[in-house]
Amino acid sequence: ATERIHQRCLAHLHELWSGEQGKDATGTVTVGSSEGIMLGGLAMKWRWRQRRQAEGKDASRPNIVFGANAQVALEKTARYFDIESRLVPVSAESNFCLDTRKALEMIDENTIGLYVILGSTYTGHYENVEEMARLLDKLQEETGLDVPIHVDGASGAFIAPFAHPDLRWDFRVPRVVSISTSGHKFGLTYPGIGWVLWRAPEYLPDGLTFELSYLGGVEKTFTLNFSHPACFMIAQYYQFIRFGREGYTRVMNACLYHARLMSVALEATGAYECISDMHRPRGQHGFSEETRLAAANLFANSLSIPRSGADPAANQPFNYGLPEVAFRFTDWFIEKHPKANQDVISTLMRVRGWIIPNYPLPPDTNHLRVMRVVIKEASSEDFVNRLVRDL
Repeated sequence: ATERIHQRCLAHLHELWSGEQGKDATGTVTVGSSEGIMLGGLAMKWRWRQRRQAEGKDASRPNIVFGANAQVALEKTARYFDIESRLVPVSAESNFCLDTRKALEMIDENTIGLYVILGSTYTGHYENVEEMARLLDKLQEETGLDVPIHVDGASGAFIAPFAHPDLRWDFRVPRVVSISTSGHKFGLTYPGIGWVLWRAPEYLPDGLTFELSYLGGVEKTFTLNFSHPACFMIAQYYQFIRFGREGYTRVMNACLYHARLMSVALEATGAYECISDMHRPRGQHGFSEETRLAAANLFANSLSIPRSGADPAANQPFNYGLPEVAFRFTDWFIEKHPKANQDVISTLMRVRGWIIPNYPLPPDTNHLRVMRVVIKEASSEDFVNRLVRDL
């Protein structure tokens, strides 16, 4: 019964991420998105090594490319499995996440693949999977290098299909060979579960799969650890059945609405500017008085359009991104209050019962420190009002 639930969950995700219709899902439950990331990276390494060995070429120096904004699990994968990490510098121009042009410059014949992040931990921006794939297609035409993409969708893979169905980031992009996600972030389950799926069985090398018969029947396994508690997976299946597509869309729309409300309210104080951009008109990035007013007007206008809570069209005028608010003091506020310290704000907020981290942005931009709030399903207008008031 547990394995049937497992297969049904995989089938739901296969459809959600635009897997090929009529085909069985190739994937597995994991203990979190970190294990999914590692399995995706390991599969890319094995496929690269098999291809190099078949061509009679050296396969001793694999490397993998990803942005310097990557979560630690991506670096763990490289270090644990003897893969060179090639970190792409980030900047304000790249929205503090993967710069696709710079990433292209780091690729060579030893590159096993790229990690592209659908929802940066630092700022909530989506990295551009489709643009990266187009550049890799062009690179293959010019050099013959065939470099696959693994999408780290720890948060975004449970948000984009519902809130941003027009965004092409999943298996609709041919160069995406695997996707991982976390069930306990926006999959609405408890900590301790993640998922990883491959485009098709050929992208999961046979050498990574083990067949067991001593538990009764034949069972295939390709996870890093063998035993998994079933309770988290059962909870995930329950949420799939309970919410369905409409319910998940309502939840994600509400999260984004409250994140935009908080962003607009913070910027209206004059004390804070948002580094995250999901509240700004699509195509506008970065804080200025012009973009602040444009975001405030767009948000106000969006409230006047009657829509169902399950209509993803409410998100179309806005930038893509997670319901995450990353913010810092404005230059005006720092000039007026030169002794102001964001660490003090973080500490004072903790006294009031809020845990709001204050941390540096990725290398090359770490002179900037931001505070961050992730808006989840339990948030409300009252929650945002109290939070902004205390800040």
